[in-house]
Amino acid sequence: MMGLQEPVQNKLFYTDFNLDSRVRQNHPLRKISSTIDFDFAYEEVAECYGENGNVSVPPPILLKLMLLLVFYNVRSERELIATLPERLDWLLFLGYDIDSPIPNHSVLSKARARWGKDIFKSFFERIVFQCVEAGLVDGKKIFVDSSLIEANASLKSIIDTKSLKRHFNKRYKKLESRLDDIRKKEEDRPSRKINNRFMSTTDPEAAIVGIKNSKLYYKTHRAVEESSEVITAVEVTAGDIDEGKRLGSLVESHEKNTEISAQIVVADSKYGIKENFILCHDNNIKAHIPDLYTKNMLKKDKNIINKIYLITDFNYSAEMDAYICPANKILKNRKKHNGTQSYEYSASKKDCSQCELRSMCTTGKEPRAIRRHERQDVIDYMRQESKSDLSKKDIRQRQHLMERSFANAKRYGFDRSRWRGLDKISIQEFLVCAIQNIKCLIKPRITPKRTPAVALRQEIREVNYPQLRVIPGIKRCIVNKAKQMMVCFEELRVNGLNLSLS
Repeated sequence: MMGLQEPVQNKLFYTDFNLDSRVRQNHPLRKISSTIDFDFAYEEVAECYGENGNVSVPPPILLKLMLLLVFYNVRSERELIATLPERLDWLLFLGYDIDSPIPNHSVLSKARARWGKDIFKSFFERIVFQCVEAGLVDGKKIFVDSSLIEANASLKSIIDTKSLKRHFNKRYKKLESRLDDIRKKEEDRPSRKINNRFMSTTDPEAAIVGIKNSKLYYKTHRAVEESSEVITAVEVTAGDIDEGKRLGSLVESHEKNTEISAQIVVADSKYGIKENFILCHDNNIKAHIPDLYTKNMLKKDKNIINKIYLITDFNYSAEMDAYICPANKILKNRKKHNGTQSYEYSASKKDCSQCELRSMCTTGKEPRAIRRHERQDVIDYMRQESKSDLSKKDIRQRQHLMERSFANAKRYGFDRSRWRGLDKISIQEFLVCAIQNIKCLIKPRITPKRTPAVALRQEIREVNYPQLRVIPGIKRCIVNKAKQMMVCFEELRVNGLNLSLS
């Protein structure tokens, strides 16, 4: 018999309604609530509030709301607050009831401005250390990489700071007062070419990246450990900052957050610069990083076509502190460059001008010169270590591991900025990385149980017959005997006898 739906009549009271019973027990937000402590926010932001005035929304609630914003990739804070009364799981996560007052969306932007990025950085670090305590982080081998984050600004907002047209832009007057503060944040800003001249009036801290399809970007730098792919360190910079120069700060942050010293660092060739090799050597870290110099030399086919001798064609003599060229001429130490911490070796003008191989050595008027770093022996040693089989294996693994980390972050909208400004983008990245680590933390971990047959086989092999481990024939015999014994044990158990395998 078919049932018919009766007209809905709203009830005045719900006496038998329980919000907790309406949300499934295995909901991920339940696991997050029982695993993560959000009450630390009270102490972290206590200095941001006074003793008088209106009572604010509790800081843990605001932190949870921002976590929901990123976790469910909600487009805006307005949409988050508008959707909140309709989501029972969100209400339960926040500790609200169905008739609890919903805060205004503006409290989130005000809280970010009042708190700054430090509380979100502290939240991320607490999650990392919680992963360490849970045994998810080995921390001895870390993988490092970077990715671009598209800024929330249009190319139409870019102006030329050296053009007179900038004075006709109303925004530039306000922007001009902020430029000094922005440059102070980034020590290497003067070395940036195009972004020293062109700047966005909407988001001046974003950087122009690319030649043909140029866009405004930020850049996130991550360190990911190997065992459970927990993100142990993260940093956000402008999009045109060289990622190779951020390796030291990432290693330092990793050791601070996990309290574990890294033994192996794996990265791509952009990190394979001299400074990083020296850094790893001084900290007893193995650098599984392709050498950037070698890669660039392989790309320069014109040197091979033009038959120009490479630096590797010159032999260095430690006794003479000089280089010997292919024509057996000596390149002596002429000067020191304090900026690059290197020495310059060059041949005499007489030897170089009369050399028969000059056309194959240099195309300039001056004698051929070679620069050698003052710690070149360390650099050569680290470069040789980076070519080992284990290093090549880790470099191949890095590509899949880091791509997977950034691909998982895309579902939380990490590749597109929600807000504007370096500090706010850092807040977004701290939340994204914290969520990825939380998913690793709440993921069910099943310890495989040994079957009785496996337990018996291992006991016989390790205790009674340790010398028979590598003999395949006897190994198969032990396995077959173990299976026969298990059948006998099962028959005895069915007959009422309980025997222990131990």
